[in-house]
Amino acid sequence: FAFALPIIVIAEMLGVPAADREQFKNWSNPLTASVDPTATPEMLQEAQRMLPELTAYLERIIEERSHNPGPDLISSLIAAREAGDKLDTEELLATCRLLLIAGHETTVNLIGNGMLALLRNPEQRQWLAANPDKIGNAVEELLRYDSPVQLTMRVAFEDLPVGNQTVKKGDQVVTLLGGGNRDPRQFADPASLDLTRKNAPTHLSFGQGIHYCLGAPLARIEGQIAINALLEHFPEMSLATEDLTYRRNITLRGVQALPVKL
Repeated sequence: FAFALPIIVIAEMLGVPAADREQFKNWSNPLTASVDPTATPEMLQEAQRMLPELTAYLERIIEERSHNPGPDLISSLIAAREAGDKLDTEELLATCRLLLIAGHETTVNLIGNGMLALLRNPEQRQWLAANPDKIGNAVEELLRYDSPVQLTMRVAFEDLPVGNQTVKKGDQVVTLLGGGNRDPRQFADPASLDLTRKNAPTHLSFGQGIHYCLGAPLARIEGQIAINALLEHFPEMSLATEDLTYRRNITLRGVQALPVKL
């Protein structure tokens, strides 16, 4: 469920045929694994092998939409390219790749991590089930509590003191979003799940500044709809096992599977 919903949404938004959705998982897994700092040479090679396949697929979609535009996002991006000085062909392809992969992978983890947190905190789950109108703030707290994206990277434009260290111009810096979301100076009792937490929306799970997540509004809506629907339709849902395996990726945090009893 957590995989199917986001990929259906982003594929429909982009105008990708329904029959091709399952193929995205085959492309997505190695490509997202390649952005992880712990990626092995073999994982990077697999991503390099998959990238031309995804690019060729998108080129076919773009070519078709160039002649037969529709009410989809790729057609709108093509229109921006052809308007001149807004989006060249490589930027168009890069944007489509980003939207297709990042547009679903992180939301899969939002739904999975969020439901896992609720199943492990039954009082919080019961409260939310009784107050579905509070789902907006609840999703913000779930994003803070177990962030789908645990870290990101930046390059320093100038020398900058950070604590007792000096970051040099050109250095690559890893920023731990998940760590910031558990900062006790910002969040009281940060290891506890509190769906009524007033400052939950100040989390860092979507990043900050000019790199703030392009898909944040869509992820929020999908998370709200998915979690409320699960609570409504499966009020007796419980974990089938505590023996859960997480994906081998410290950047994108999520379980490989979340088996439940209904």
